[in-house]
Amino acid sequence: MASLKDMRVRIASTKATQKITKAMQMVAASKLRRAQNAAEAARPYAEKMDTVISNIASAAAGSPNASPLLVGTGKDQVHLLLVCTGERGLSGAFNSAIVRLARDRAFALMNQGKEVKFFCVGRKGYEQLRRIFEKQIVETVELRSVRQLGFVNAEDIARKVLARFDAGEFDVCTLFYSRFQSVIAQIPTAQQVIPLAVEGSAASDGPAPSYEYEPEEDEILNGLLPRNLAVQIFRALLENNASFYGAQMTAMDNATRNAGEMIRKQTLIYNRTRQAMITKELIEIISGAEAV
Repeated sequence: MASLKDMRVRIASTKATQKITKAMQMVAASKLRRAQNAAEAARPYAEKMDTVISNIASAAAGSPNASPLLVGTGKDQVHLLLVCTGERGLSGAFNSAIVRLARDRAFALMNQGKEVKFFCVGRKGYEQLRRIFEKQIVETVELRSVRQLGFVNAEDIARKVLARFDAGEFDVCTLFYSRFQSVIAQIPTAQQVIPLAVEGSAASDGPAPSYEYEPEEDEILNGLLPRNLAVQIFRALLENNASFYGAQMTAMDNATRNAGEMIRKQTLIYNRTRQAMITKELIEIISGAEAV
């Protein structure tokens, strides 16, 4: 049985840990609001960009000059998985949920005879994926030194992805990130970005409107599609940032509660042990007095 001194040290250590987790919870809560606002503000622009490109793409359907970013390379053999995770841990299952989704997709593709490559954004995703797919990771980008995410960060990643696509290194690119829904709910998401998955236009009561484009549709798409890739990556980074703080806030709240419960149990054991030792000493004193 541990001594009273050891128990006191253990209780003090648990209390110190509780203070740290409580502080981390408060820091995450203070950063969550700004990150959440940024993620929600980016959604309408990204969604509208999809709508505009879908309208133009439908007009350019079948064009022999259509961009490979829209129609693909004509093959479906090499897949690049662009996995965006956090730079830090202590956030529950946030990072592992994204990695699990990407890993399952990779295994499914390899079972179909496809070749899989990884582009990792975020240190935690790289650390988990390299245990299984180290030779398949072609590039890693860390954003740990970035204090505030900007569109320039997404543009840099998009340029690297496009350079590999232009070099013929892959046929399909899928973006993996965590979509922020609430403090307790972050949804791991997979989104195909190359070739762009164009959704069909919504049905309407009247005939579909006809547009004339200047310059031609193909020329417009050649400018919009690379920018759209950067927009979608930027949105994913912002969603991840909000999801990370939401997950960390929840994880640290749970850790603080668990530390409090552990302190209660340790204190109870300490008091019982101390009472038992005092009772034992009293019995020995009384026994010794009677013997005299």
